[in-house]
Formats: sequence, structure tokens, C-alpha cells
Amino acid sequence: MTSGSLFDQLHTELDAWKAKGLERSLTAPAGIDFTSNNYLGLSTDPRVIRAAREAMNLWGAGLPAARLLRGHNSLYSKAEASAADWLGTEAALLFPTGWQANLAVLTSFLKSQDVAFSDSLNHASLIDGLRLSKAQRTIFNHNDMDDLKRQLADHSGARRRIIVVEDVYSMDGDRAPIETLLKICEQFDAYLYVDHAHSIGLYEVHREAHPRFLARMFTGGKALGLCAAFVCASKTVIDLLINKGRSFVFTTALPPPTVAALHEAMTIARNERALAKRAFRNAKQLRDRLHSAGIPTLGESPIVPIVLGETQRSLEVAQRARDAGFDIRAIRPPTVPKGQSRLRIVCHGTHSLEIVNQLADVLISAINGTQQGEQDTISDHAGPKGFIVCGTDTDVGKTIGSAALLRSTRLLCPNVRYLKPMQTGSDSDTETVVELADVDRSRVLSPVLELPLPASVDQAALHSNVEVRMNDIVEKTKATLNKHPDDFWILETAGGIRVPMNPREDQADLIGALRLPVVLIARSSLGTLNHTLLTAEALQSRRIPLKALILIGPEHKANKRTLSEWLPNCPIMEMPHFEHLSPESIDQWIRTQDWEWLKCLTH
Repeated sequence: MTSGSLFDQLHTELDAWKAKGLERSLTAPAGIDFTSNNYLGLSTDPRVIRAAREAMNLWGAGLPAARLLRGHNSLYSKAEASAADWLGTEAALLFPTGWQANLAVLTSFLKSQDVAFSDSLNHASLIDGLRLSKAQRTIFNHNDMDDLKRQLADHSGARRRIIVVEDVYSMDGDRAPIETLLKICEQFDAYLYVDHAHSIGLYEVHREAHPRFLARMFTGGKALGLCAAFVCASKTVIDLLINKGRSFVFTTALPPPTVAALHEAMTIARNERALAKRAFRNAKQLRDRLHSAGIPTLGESPIVPIVLGETQRSLEVAQRARDAGFDIRAIRPPTVPKGQSRLRIVCHGTHSLEIVNQLADVLISAINGTQQGEQDTISDHAGPKGFIVCGTDTDVGKTIGSAALLRSTRLLCPNVRYLKPMQTGSDSDTETVVELADVDRSRVLSPVLELPLPASVDQAALHSNVEVRMNDIVEKTKATLNKHPDDFWILETAGGIRVPMNPREDQADLIGALRLPVVLIARSSLGTLNHTLLTAEALQSRRIPLKALILIGPEHKANKRTLSEWLPNCPIMEMPHFEHLSPESIDQWIRTQDWEWLKCLTH
């Protein structure tokens, strides 16, 4: 196989990921922060910044070596001593990230003859650490102590039994029953490892050096506003980690400014509890407002999850919040289980009640405006009326279908117009539509972009040495449509919905921006099921309504039956290959079809 085949596979994999609505992208902060875990606002506290500057002046910007190879100085010892004192342990060890800390503990103290008992909602870093530990892993239902006891009883012969939990669970915002877990450890001769990432700095710390704690970890990337993590435990545990924790031994030390800032942030978080109290106050206010509007929330911490279920619905509500000036992000599978997409709102101690109430108003309006089962968000949007004709593949008959749709729509709505925003190749689909639909030329408008190479838009643009940007096409298309605001529009895409316009945008992005529903053209023959259902799935993931499906080619009853089962709310029409393609033959076909769906769109 050639090297290119791997990248083809990766491209296909990425396309499938996008089609499921799971694509992520890096988005810069914008608006009031209700997303980050900066609970106490310490990332911008002047005292924390000052400590970092002073350390940089004294120690430099970094120590480019592992801690065991000159990457250590008194700053680290001071910060570790402070962390150990905070949790009431003998010692602590600093790691660059919480992920590396969890990895070091779980792989150092769990072997193949041991059993780990993991809460079903544990963070990915705990899950990956357990996978790499080679220990037998068993998962108990979230916070279900009876289920945990049953599993402990089933593994009484293990060399070590380690229970792994989070103090506050990052997606649901609820807490683990630590006291109960310690008692269970005593009963079943087990030990407890606790990830305090989302509780440190917010809740009062359990400082008892209980003999059943294996270790406890807290991060600097949440309430402390920075990064890194501390494992707090007995001196024996810490000494073993220094020697056996691979993610510690082989990792470059944190920069001195970060370590000094961490120490200062810990001091503030421990001594100034008002910040944490305000974070809880704000979360309670938000929950109360949402509950009064009939919107349930999870948890009890400053994390306020709102489970909306559908991925697209969560994305839309989050976008409405951002449009109103609040930085809210949607959490989607695989971060949460399928069907549990949500908003994860984080209240900070630096937010005012006024800001929290403003956010509540925005969320209540947005959520109540996108109720479950609402399918026609795009078509109900104010703007031009019409639909977009898309094909599942090349040469499926999209232009013939467009001509037939234009001719049939004219019978229901005389003021109908056709536009193909982008045309590639010298054969003009626009002129073909004029001829087959037999309409006045003024009803068929010229494309806003024409490229001579008969290829996908991105390839045709590259051939012509031009750049195609979706926003430009959208603006020009809308400007054309707005010249005739009372008309009904039939638009035709240049290829299938995932055909690229440039390296970043495709036809699906264009359709979503134009906010019109879709009529899909597909082959009737073998192979159409996969193409058609993938296209329908991609449309659904973007909440683009599919109004009708036209199968072109020889009658294939089995394919139509299968598609009817998979797309139960989508009218399916069949169009043969015409022996003599003309306006008259198209009219004969039109008279045999049920156009109820089109009547609904045009009136």
C-alpha cells in the first residue's frame, strides 16, 4: 500500500466523525466565562501573577530537565509542603498535569494480581490509568455503595483492592460519599484513591490521615486557576512514586513561575473562603431560576449541568448563549454518553448575581425555544422561503430533479425562482434547468460563482487559482435572494453535502448558513442505501430538515422499502430515466406524484 492510502483512511475516519456531529474545533474565549474551571478567578489574581513574575526574575522562565535531573529547587519543596499540609498528609509530589498524576499512582500501585473498583462516571484520566495498570478492573454504578460492596465481596482473594473515585464528578457536578467509602474500605480490606480536582478550593478539606487512603490528588487547573497537580500521601507512597512513577520520572519539571504561582494560589484559596461561598451562591441562584422555569439541572457544586439530550439542540442553545455574550460550550458524546448531550455551566466566585440572572434569562429563553422534537428550526427561520436540492453522489440526476421540481413548484407557486450558487465545469446546469423546466429565463438566475474545471469546488478553485470562502458565497447568495423577498426559491448545490468548498468548509456548511430545508436526489439502484442514509444522518446532525427524497432510475422496490423504514417521516418519490427527456415527459411524471409535502412548503 502507498503512504497516501493511510491518509485516505484518516480522511474517511474524520468525515465519519463529522457526519455524526462529533467534530470539535479550537475556539478562542469570547464573552463572560461560564465554561472554564477557574472557580475562584485566581488565574488573573494580581497576587498570583506577582508571585510568578518574582519567580521568573529569580529562577528564570523554565528548568528544562526532569525533577531528578536538575529540574528541582526549593520552590518545588515549598509548594509540595504546602499541598501536603492542606490535605493533612506526610508528603506530596508535584506533577505537570492531573492526567500524569493519576497515571503515576494507578500504574505504580496496581498490578495484574490486583483489582481496581472504578466509579462509572470517573474521568478519562482515571480510566486510562487503570487500563495501563494491568490490574483487573471492575466498574460499579455511580455512587452505588451496594453495588460496590457486591463487587468487593466477589474479589476477596485479590492481593490489593483499590477503590477509585472523584470527590466531585466533573460532568454531573455531584459528590462521592467519602466517609462511607472509607468505612467500606475498612470492612473489605480495601484502599481509597480520590481525585479532588473539582473540589479543592471549594469544599472544606478532609484533613484526617485515614489509614485507608492510598493517596489523594488535586489539580492546579481548576479552582487554583493554573495547571499541574499534587499527589498527597504518606512519605512511603511519595517515595515510591519518585522512583517508580514513569510519568514523573520522565517528565520535564514545571517552570518555576508556575510553581510559585501555585503556592500563592493555594494560600489564597485556603485563607479566603468568601470566593468559594460566592461560587456556591451563584450556582444556587442559577439552579433556582432554571428550576422555576421547569428546566432541571444536575449536581450540587458550582458545576451546573443542563442535560438537553440531543447533540444539535445542545449546540444551538450554547450558540444562543454565546450570541448573548456568555461563553457557554456544549458537551457531547463521547465525553458524555449518547443521548446525554448537555450544557456544562461553571459558576465562578467572581460573577455578580446580576450577571447570573442575565444568563438565566438567556438560557430559559433559548431552551424553551428549542423544545425536544422540534424538527424544522431552519425552515421556520425568518428569511426567504424555499428549499435546496442536493445529491448523494455525482451524476445522480440532481439537475434533472431540480428542473422537475421547478416545473412542479410553478404549478403551486407562480413566483418561484431557481439559483445554483456555484457552478463548476463549462456545461451549464442553469441552462439545462431553463430548457427542461421551460420557464422564463428571468426565473432562473445566473450562479454567483462559476469555475471552468468540472470538479469539486475546492479542486476547481485550485485549478483557477482562486479562493472560495463560504461567507462570500452566502452573502452574495442572500443578496440575490433578498432582491426578490416574496418569491419561493429552489437552490441547487454543486455536489453532495460533504463536497468541500475549501480545506475547511463544505456544502453542508453552506446549506446550514442559508437556513433552508433540503430535497435529496439519489440513485434508485444498488449502493444507494449507504449514500442516502449517510447523507440523511449528516443533515439530521446539523438539524437541517430533509423534506423529500427523489430516487432516480429503474424502480427498485426493496431499496424504497428500506429507505421508507429508515426515514419514516420523509416522502419518497421515484423518477425513471426518461426515454425522451423533455418538459412534456417531466409533466407526465409530475401528474403521477403526491405533492402534499411541496404544498406545505409553498403555503
